[in-house]
Amino acid sequence: MENLKRKDLSNLSKRLIRAGELLVSGEDQKELDSYFNTENFQFHGPGFDADYNGLISYFQAVQAAFGPLVIKRGIIIEQNNYIACQTFIEGKFINDFTQSPIGIISPNGEKVVFDLMNIFKFDNQGRLIDEWVRMDNRGFLNQLGVKESK
Repeated sequence: MENLKRKDLSNLSKRLIRAGELLVSGEDQKELDSYFNTENFQFHGPGFDADYNGLISYFQAVQAAFGPLVIKRGIIIEQNNYIACQTFIEGKFINDFTQSPIGIISPNGEKVVFDLMNIFKFDNQGRLIDEWVRMDNRGFLNQLGVKESK
């Protein structure tokens, strides 16, 4: 899937794409902070909720476990200060994943794709204030090599 052409996107979509790039790369924390309402941000994900610091902690675990990471955005739909979009984060499972939905999982060396549906809310300054994520945890765990118990 190709990343969308940025010249055709609104300012909020451009900000969203850049924030995602910084979140998965772990580079330039100060710039990343500028895309979020860091004091009031709330993440609502499959299996856990977190504030901004919790989101950063989660992505540090993702960066450590899967490398190198690449993020791509699919369909983006905007309405007022909301954006809904597809997100694909890809990497190779190379180190223990300490924040999986079931605890620590050892690497299997395989390519992993986080296939997400996101809804983002922006505040009046164009900063992310809420994020809701849906993901197929069972399919994700299968990619990590976790076998289903009967």
